[in-house]
Amino acid sequence: MSPKLQAYIDLTRLNRPIGIYLVLWPALWALWIAADGMPDLWILTVFILGSVLMRSAGCVINDYADRNFDGQVARTCCRPLATGVLSSKEALGFFALLCLFAFGLVLTLNALTIWLSFAAVALAALYPFMKRHTYWPQAFLGAAFAWAIPMAFAAVSGEVPAAAWLLYAATLVWSLIYDTAYAVGDMPDDLKVGIKSTAILFGDKLVYWIGFFELLMLALLYFAGQAFELGILYYGGLAIAALWFAYDLKRLASGCAQTAFRVFLQNHWVGVIILAGIILDKACS
Repeated sequence: MSPKLQAYIDLTRLNRPIGIYLVLWPALWALWIAADGMPDLWILTVFILGSVLMRSAGCVINDYADRNFDGQVARTCCRPLATGVLSSKEALGFFALLCLFAFGLVLTLNALTIWLSFAAVALAALYPFMKRHTYWPQAFLGAAFAWAIPMAFAAVSGEVPAAAWLLYAATLVWSLIYDTAYAVGDMPDDLKVGIKSTAILFGDKLVYWIGFFELLMLALLYFAGQAFELGILYYGGLAIAALWFAYDLKRLASGCAQTAFRVFLQNHWVGVIILAGIILDKACS
């Protein structure tokens, strides 16, 4: 494999699929609820492939936004734009190509989903630049990741019911949980290069803030369950997720950056647990 091709693959971080999972699981929550069970196979395929493409595009535009900073940070100094293996122009072209492929998939769906896809691209492109301007870039990340939820409802039913925004809000809050944990390890370098994050903002109150967001996410998911008339298996999934969150808080209280990174990596299982509750509930109802 040529160095250039390997650099393009590295730019998408396909070897680190955690970001794909964090986009995909909420999209599948919405698809199963909107379809009242197993969604149409093509729609399911579009959202799976779309999650891969848009997460990859997000990584590309993130590295473009950070191209002047990554070389100063030990964790990111070997990224293709930081080393000069790829140019800024090549990265932007690759971002556009990935978005074009994703848009091609969306064009097979209905008009409302197509219109919503433009906001998805805008949110994906906006997030990386917010790290210079606000201590809440994680909220912008969540807004981008959660946008698959209204798109999923639109794709299945041609509309976005009001209750879908409860799932959207829960997914946005979830990003404040896992991405704050991720940012813990980056705090020394972020402070050095002037990048902001919720981890820096929360400081020694980080565990309390994450605990608050965990309760808020669970509350939003509870009310979403009420709105969509989900049953006991769904709420059982929420109970298991609550136990997982309590375990995460205990680990985060250690203050260890490596432990916080493991919390981030493993947090996608919360999404799997909630999805399993939805699928089982729909299958048994």
